[in-house]
Amino acid sequence: MYIMDGIVYAGEPTESLEITKVKPLDDMIMLITFSNGETKLFDATILTGPVYEPLKDDKIFKNPVIEYGVITWNNGNIDCSLKDK
Repeated sequence: MYIMDGIVYAGEPTESLEITKVKPLDDMIMLITFSNGETKLFDATILTGPVYEPLKDDKIFKNPVIEYGVITWNNGNIDCSLKDK
């Protein structure tokens, strides 16, 4: 049990995880590095809906930017956080 911001939580606090590096690969795959040093492949084809349609354009998909630990594209108009998928 622990207290954070005046709220009592069961269990132990977890490490805040952020994205520190992203490398777009072919076929809408990304190599993502996290703040704990772990690296994973992410298949961005699972991102569906109108907001993610522009990612099908390779010029947009291949130019991600990390803002506050979140991957963004298209001047921040598209984003994908750890909580999205």
